[in-house]
Amino acid sequence: MQVTVLCSPAPREVLERVVMLEEGATVRDAVQASGLLSILPTDWSAASFGIWGRKVGIHDIVRDGDRVEIYRPLLVDPKLARRERFKGQGGRTGGLFAGGQNRRGR
Repeated sequence: MQVTVLCSPAPREVLERVVMLEEGATVRDAVQASGLLSILPTDWSAASFGIWGRKVGIHDIVRDGDRVEIYRPLLVDPKLARRERFKGQGGRTGGLFAGGQNRRGR
């Protein structure tokens, strides 16, 4: 069966490999057959995996035509990053709070 394995080692960079596997192969088999983890510069031991955008375990079975995705570990908590971006934009100086009054005129 044919399975596609993808990973993104950096923002806006995607590596893709198509591998042929036997029936009953697992996500781990697909990732190993792709060789992607061995060519990446960072330690991917904390990586997680998905099939078509749904998180799966390394021992889950893949099917013909599946797209196995390797997710790199997060470097920053997404909620914290959003808070920091909001602070950098000036907090209450934009959007709904612009002009010093809310829509009810208070």
